[in-house]
Amino acid sequence: MVPFRRAILALQGYIPGEQPKEKGFVKLNTNENPYPPSPKVTAAIYEFLSSSSLALYPPPLSDTVRQKAASVYGVPEEWVLVGNGSDELLDLVVRVFVEKETRVVYPVPTYTYYRVLTLIQGGTPYEIPFPEDFSLPREFVTASGHLKFLCNPNSPTGTFIPPEDVERVLEASSCPVVVDEAYVDFAPSSTLPLLERYENLIVVRTLSKSFSLAGLRIGFLFAHPYIIRELVKVKASYNVNILSQIGAYAALEDFEHARENIRRIKKTREWFSQRMEELGFFVYPSEANFVFVRRKGINLFFLYEELKRRKILVRYFPEWPDALRISIGTDRDMELLCAHIENILKERSHV
Repeated sequence: MVPFRRAILALQGYIPGEQPKEKGFVKLNTNENPYPPSPKVTAAIYEFLSSSSLALYPPPLSDTVRQKAASVYGVPEEWVLVGNGSDELLDLVVRVFVEKETRVVYPVPTYTYYRVLTLIQGGTPYEIPFPEDFSLPREFVTASGHLKFLCNPNSPTGTFIPPEDVERVLEASSCPVVVDEAYVDFAPSSTLPLLERYENLIVVRTLSKSFSLAGLRIGFLFAHPYIIRELVKVKASYNVNILSQIGAYAALEDFEHARENIRRIKKTREWFSQRMEELGFFVYPSEANFVFVRRKGINLFFLYEELKRRKILVRYFPEWPDALRISIGTDRDMELLCAHIENILKERSHV
């Protein structure tokens, strides 16, 4: 047999949310935006396809998108790196800072990709449990390591750590601290204003969620230039394709379109959370485009399976069997989901 690295053979890879192979599913399992992106995105891509060539390589640093992101988010251009989704940027950070047996620290439960990336590099995950209220764990502030991750708002819970608490982590840590802000556009504030004061802060964003561009795979990393320079050394030369660059620029040109979709999703999130509480679930306070609901001590796999049979997908994690993560869809999607959940629970009245 071909010899693989032992770390890879022992690795439990990251499992993305299920993508249905047949049509007709209500998809509430992967935190996609239920509303279309700005019409300017498709118009810009069509215009490029009708007037330019796909035979040429794209700009290696996505220059126009980088400049636009710098302008929109209020940071210098050399403090921005554009990636093939935020996952590629997280991967680059781990490759640059993590060596064999070095410690990577993060609170759990959280995005399990951090663990996978750490193990691929031969690093050691140091997982610190969140307290019951999902506030910032004290040990996370003071723990030593070579890299720290904080998903904020957190996935899968949607809970949010205020920037002043994140600042405590930055002050107490000598290592880089990555704040993964994939869902921050649905939250009240960001850590980006802290960037100028803390050289160890790395902020990662994506256009997948609030901008409805999950299919184009565009992410941004914000950090001091000396960090950006080292990350550029290890990224693929042409990591972001030209159509994604064109679409991302157009999306940032029409930020108000994204803001309107964000307002709609937040409004739906509020009434849906209240409805799930009425159905007997504990709902964690969410600042993301999804909610995390629990029935403590009850394995909810039956509910996930029955909803799937009825062509509604939600996210079930074997690590947290008494909980489900539910993406916020349209009002119609969520009303349909609530009706099905109510009927299923009536059929299983002992639950």
